[in-house]
Amino acid sequence: MATSRAALAAIILALLPSAGAFYLPGVAPRKYVQGEQLMVKANTLTSNLTPLQFDYYNIPFCEPKNGERALPENLGEVLAGERTETSAYQFHTNVSRLCKTACRRSWTPRQVDEYRDFAAAHFRANMRLDNLPGAELVVYRDQSGHEFVSYRLGYSLAEPSDKNASNFYVNNHLRFTIRYHDVQTKGTRLQEIEEPGALIVGFEVKAMSIDHQFEGKWNDACVKKNTCELFTCDPNTGPEPTAPKLVLKTHQKMDVVFTYDVLWVHSDVKWASRWDVYLQMQWQDDEIHWFSIVNSSVILLFLSGMVAMIMLRILRKDLYRYNQLDQSEEAREEAREETGWKLVYGDVFRPPKGASLLAVFIGSGVQVLGMSCCTISFAVLGFLSPSNRGSLLLVMILFFVFMGFPAGYVSAIFCKMFKGAGTDRLKNTLLTATLFPGVVFLIFFGLNLMIWGDQGTGAVPFGTLVALLLFWFALSLPLVFLGSFLGFRRDTIEPPVRTNAIPRQIPEQIWYMRSVPSVLMGGVLPFGVVFVELFFILSSIWQH
Repeated sequence: MATSRAALAAIILALLPSAGAFYLPGVAPRKYVQGEQLMVKANTLTSNLTPLQFDYYNIPFCEPKNGERALPENLGEVLAGERTETSAYQFHTNVSRLCKTACRRSWTPRQVDEYRDFAAAHFRANMRLDNLPGAELVVYRDQSGHEFVSYRLGYSLAEPSDKNASNFYVNNHLRFTIRYHDVQTKGTRLQEIEEPGALIVGFEVKAMSIDHQFEGKWNDACVKKNTCELFTCDPNTGPEPTAPKLVLKTHQKMDVVFTYDVLWVHSDVKWASRWDVYLQMQWQDDEIHWFSIVNSSVILLFLSGMVAMIMLRILRKDLYRYNQLDQSEEAREEAREETGWKLVYGDVFRPPKGASLLAVFIGSGVQVLGMSCCTISFAVLGFLSPSNRGSLLLVMILFFVFMGFPAGYVSAIFCKMFKGAGTDRLKNTLLTATLFPGVVFLIFFGLNLMIWGDQGTGAVPFGTLVALLLFWFALSLPLVFLGSFLGFRRDTIEPPVRTNAIPRQIPEQIWYMRSVPSVLMGGVLPFGVVFVELFFILSSIWQH
């Protein structure tokens, strides 16, 4: 026995060197060699005060030599309002530079006023490098005075010059800090298949305001030659600490010189852990989440207690009624037959009004539930990496489309159970395929028109709308018809008890026991349990 175990262990160890690993699409590390030029991507302008996003070049920033160029995006990025374009900032692997001039822009009075409006609304400019979003290092202080070091996505467009935030300084100098991790394959088994290089594990941005001063007349040719001489920014030591800040002068023309620093800093952070700082940067939400947990627990206890009180009240009422009766077995048996389950069992499984519509809602619920479970499962297994931007929305749409098959199947089963063989099958199938998606699409289209009117980047282009309609009618609709066809072929589900031919008369109810008040009272409490977490979910989707 021991010999066979030793042989099995030897075989396993012999197979280990030949085992290979793989990376999921969009999450494979990218190594950069010394001096290699990197692409810095300009993202959108975002603010915590509004879910609207705007194009990076809505503000007259520096543009690349050949003009800004939109980069390809997947369906999920477009639906999330992501717009990625090239930028004027030039990075080279492991090459640090100070006070490099990006450009000099002349702003018209209208552009100055628009910039002030963006700054007053706390908009931040977002950039990406190697799929890592640029983040600003911020020091927070809680109520007890403890300081926390965290990150905020993007960098602020301006800083207020007074407490009332009525005047601003233009943030025209950016300091990029790129943290990298060296990959040395010498002496390892990876040297045969990989080359040494630098893995980018951090991308920090710090914005500051400098009123740049220069001698003589400005010449744009110095930007390409990297020969611009500024009194307020030295290429060897960096920005002057005593340099004045650039005041944003509203209603008048301004000339703005944009400069930037590039610092490469070695880091011991592994490439697989480079997203940890982004996942932990919202430390303020912890207290709110605790409030959400306590709020949900209190409401659940209240609901449980209320249901328990109702059940105890009914039980005590029945017990009191039984105790008031004669002690004969016939009287007790008669009382049991007139109360509780035996009073309504013949009407419980009677098809309700609008049974066909109820079957459609059940099928749509199965479709949404299946989409949610599959998406969460894929996210838990690690298939939805944050570096593969837009993958969450794209996967949700795909799963919703493919869940059309179980939606049609379940809807057909319940429709057949409620209505019997005389059901309008075509109507049920069409409603299952179009009712819920149609309502969602109309709301989405209306919101898209409003965002388009505000010139936000969240407006979905016409081509993307056509692609969504193709997903709907070319994939989801046939799957719903297939599921409905199989569902109607299945035998009808029979209820466990026989339904009475004549419905029992229901006595007149008190106003709060009628349909509308009952629905409202029954829906408000569950909504109170989830509304705080729902806020965080929607904020994560809309405001990243």
